[in-house]
Amino acid sequence: MHLHRLRRDDAQLLVVDIQEKLCAAMPPDGLARMIARTQALIEGAKVLGLPIRLTEQYPKGLGRTLPALTEKLFGVTPVEKVEFTACVPGITGELGNRRVVVVAGMETHICVYQTVRDLAERGFTPVLCADAVLSRNARDLEIGLELCKHAGALVTTVESALFDMLGKAGTPEFKAISAAVK
Repeated sequence: MHLHRLRRDDAQLLVVDIQEKLCAAMPPDGLARMIARTQALIEGAKVLGLPIRLTEQYPKGLGRTLPALTEKLFGVTPVEKVEFTACVPGITGELGNRRVVVVAGMETHICVYQTVRDLAERGFTPVLCADAVLSRNARDLEIGLELCKHAGALVTTVESALFDMLGKAGTPEFKAISAAVK
């Protein structure tokens, strides 16, 4: 895969299935990290003007998006799904011409992986923020990251992706993103 500069005018954010009952099954330390990094990613995406999309896997059974994230996602309506992939009509029909999809969510080895694979198959460049994804156990997380990489994802971190899209310091956007990633 050719590594290229991430550009804000060609990128969007997709948050996959970070839901209450699913979060309850996650390791507490990993969950706290993933939530904090996803919050920073959402804040940074807003500063950079990226469109944000959100999915919920079977919310009747797994609950709604974690409140710590919904407060940051004001105005973003979740797309409900039963498929593991987030590449469902309510999402794929809205992706438009922005070819880079920055991905965060759960679980890395199931819904995130299948989403990344399907995005790549559709000609998008998935950018997976490794610090903003999680699985119930470390081995599934590790394998999920490898699967995503082999499926065509650029695996990076929240801070790396945001600052790549920002491109320079000394601006109000730089200050806002710096504050978000602290």
